Amino acid sequence: MPTGPCGINCDVCRLRLMGTCSSCGPGKSPEAERKLAAQRRLLGAACSILECAALNRIDYCLRDCGAFPCENFSLGPYPFSTGFLNMQERRLGELPPPLDWNNRPVQVPEEFWEQMADRDPAVTSNFVLAEADEDGGLRFPFLKADVRVDPQRREIQQRLEDRWQPVSDPMLTLVSLLYFNRVDELVPLSGALASIRDLKGAHFFAGPHELRMSPLLERFGDDPDGFRQAAERLGGQSEDMADAAYRLMPFPRIPLYYLYWSKNTEFDARIEVLFDRSIERCLTASAIWGLVWRVNVELLRM
Repeated sequence: MPTGPCGINCDVCRLRLMGTCSSCGPGKSPEAERKLAAQRRLLGAACSILECAALNRIDYCLRDCGAFPCENFSLGPYPFSTGFLNMQERRLGELPPPLDWNNRPVQVPEEFWEQMADRDPAVTSNFVLAEADEDGGLRFPFLKADVRVDPQRREIQQRLEDRWQPVSDPMLTLVSLLYFNRVDELVPLSGALASIRDLKGAHFFAGPHELRMSPLLERFGDDPDGFRQAAERLGGQSEDMADAAYRLMPFPRIPLYYLYWSKNTEFDARIEVLFDRSIERCLTASAIWGLVWRVNVELLRM
């Protein structure tokens, strides 16, 4: 491919058309190896960005490297401005806009907060294995983050720097409220796994309601090690399924199983999510969609 690890697309460069310069190619490609050899032979040294990508088996820094933007970019003369790198660093630390299946901004209805405020937090916490506060809040681990839902302030908070700080996370807020307000009994894990096609509400997940797995495939389709690292950074427990599989825990009683199959001579790479059957008693189909979207975002951020 004509795009180098740094993100420069040589396909639209006149130097490539004239044969003056060749593409670096992705970091794991033969083009990268040839380019590095040519740079060392002709220039006495290789591009630090290309060399780092090849050494760490990363195709594209902007997409595949959790350290981007690093010193190779900020201290080098090219290819990006300080303004661009600052923008990348800032926005990589933010959540993407929370959109539903119709690409509309996610809204949290006020009545959901009112419903939670009317519930007994001690009872709800027992059902969902959260910790209750005296003021009605519920604390729980979302993957590896400590999260608190506060119905009095009507906000979701995360424990950062040893204190609770409000965060803007509409999708997680909405799914949490739907879950906490829906569960009215202790729902044990069934131990039986089901795909989205096996759920009673499978018809919901057709057309625009399909689970949005394509960004994960674009990121991890040819990078199984990257998939493993991302899942493990989120506290994922390895499972003996597929080519790589991890159980992730967005809520203490709601596991999601992410299964990864590498590309082979017959099939393209594939990523699928499995659920414990008990999820149907805890979340509506739309809430399941939102929960998978939110976990997918965390995998992409790792």
